Amino acid sequence: MQKIEAIFIDRDGTIGGDHTIHYPGEFKLFPLSKKLIHQLKSDGINVFSFTNQPGISEGKATIHDFTEELTRFGFDDVFICPHSPTEGCRCRKPGIGMLLHAAEKHNLTLENCMVIGDRWSDMLAASSANCKKILVKTGAGLTSLNEHGEKRKDVELDYVAENLADAIDWLYGQFKIE
Repeated sequence: MQKIEAIFIDRDGTIGGDHTIHYPGEFKLFPLSKKLIHQLKSDGINVFSFTNQPGISEGKATIHDFTEELTRFGFDDVFICPHSPTEGCRCRKPGIGMLLHAAEKHNLTLENCMVIGDRWSDMLAASSANCKKILVKTGAGLTSLNEHGEKRKDVELDYVAENLADAIDWLYGQFKIE
């Protein structure tokens, strides 16, 4: 049974909020999200947030605001793309810059990591980095499944979960947790 080294979890629509961006101070976690993050950590799994936040480049919030909030939620580390879609950076999902940075910083083998998110960009990033992929139906998840149905043949999802709790339950049934 394969061991999971780290789990990368998207923010908006995956751990709380909805299909839109809510800035720190306005963002509401789903009821079990914080507990689930702490459960994974207590079982020795690195839990990282990775999120596109273009409002940072527009001056609507700061990286510090997001980092502080996500750290309070329990994440071990936070990876944020602050760029707008037009800036052409390498970190913005579906690019894999955030995943590569985390792998280097934490000495991870990305093939032994999991990505949980609600958008197709999360799944494309995971696929490009050879991570395991769980799409949650919360947030933009159902829309992602419907809009990208044709593209699904290019990206094989490991699991489609109702929500974060379902994703974590599935993970515990499939992978070695030490």
